[in-house]
Amino acid sequence: MAALQFQLQHTAQDSKARAGKITTDHGEILTPIFMPVGTVGSVKAVTQPQLKSEINAQIILGNTYHLYLRPGIEVLEAAGGLHAFNGWDRPILTDSGGYQVFSLAENRKLTEEGALFQSHIDGSRHLFTAENVMDIQRSIGADIIMAFDECPPYPSEYAYAKKSMELTHRWLDRCFKRLSETPGKYGYTQNLFPIVQGSTYKDLRVASSQYVASKEATGNAIGGLSVGEPEEMMYEFTALCCENLPWLKPRYLMGVGTPWNILECIDRGIDMFDCVMPTRNGRNGMLFTTKGVINIKNKKWATDFSPIDDALPAETSQYYSKAYLRHLFVASEILGLQLASIQNLSFYLWLVQQAREHIMAGDFNSWKKSSVEIFRTRL
Repeated sequence: MAALQFQLQHTAQDSKARAGKITTDHGEILTPIFMPVGTVGSVKAVTQPQLKSEINAQIILGNTYHLYLRPGIEVLEAAGGLHAFNGWDRPILTDSGGYQVFSLAENRKLTEEGALFQSHIDGSRHLFTAENVMDIQRSIGADIIMAFDECPPYPSEYAYAKKSMELTHRWLDRCFKRLSETPGKYGYTQNLFPIVQGSTYKDLRVASSQYVASKEATGNAIGGLSVGEPEEMMYEFTALCCENLPWLKPRYLMGVGTPWNILECIDRGIDMFDCVMPTRNGRNGMLFTTKGVINIKNKKWATDFSPIDDALPAETSQYYSKAYLRHLFVASEILGLQLASIQNLSFYLWLVQQAREHIMAGDFNSWKKSSVEIFRTRL
């Protein structure tokens, strides 16, 4: 058992981009990294062997809110934790559920104690506190666990954003206290990442970043962005937070985003990303490829027998044609959802690997500028 370690291996000469290595008890993660989202213990439409062999995922996410409701903590503990339950033997990160509670705005009540909410499944009422969210994540057994926070909506009035940030900080203190008082359950180290909040106010973001940094955690996260604000504002506040977070600790930007969002935020100093976009958009027929964005349902692909994306190493991307994948979507065949999800996740993992290689090679910024233009192109 050892606390998470972060080794900064290379910094870009022409930007704030970095390449590093995170070491956990379940293995190493080369950064920058994208983490596929497995909300309820499953990355939608993709098997764990496919995540390893085709997509090359190094770490996946689970969600505290959803796993708490289903299958429930008793089942997860009986299984020996999420790793044993879903058969994933590489690192796992769990979101604290704060964002899901935020999204239930009409069915939740925030107090100093925590968040009282109604289940989206059966309407039952539950209370999340800083303490029991730590207990739940202990039981789930992720390698990286997130502090319980409030994610204010965009836009937020200054007074509300400040009050929300201060509540998040008080909850953070309670998270650290609870974790220090409770032992791990499965024989490996769990690492708590605090979350920076503060909406779109510079002084609040600086204050929150500095407060989070003072906790000297093994890594830090930035929340409350990519919630409706303009892209340029997201980039501005990402850069501001990075400037005020420790240089030698990994930085995780939560819930971001498109391929170009990821490249721009790597440029500003982010190491870790997650987003449901590759699988969600894939299931709706939008493909991210090395040549641009494809709506595979369009008739123009009906007789295109070229590979989905022959520049990707994933077997799926090279084996199946665009015409066949379009046929699957038109015929409402389940296989289409799987192939599109694998394509998009493979692309995202390829993207961050390419970013890493160009950081190491010293030409990240020029590569990023040309790549963003390509990846945004609608084919």
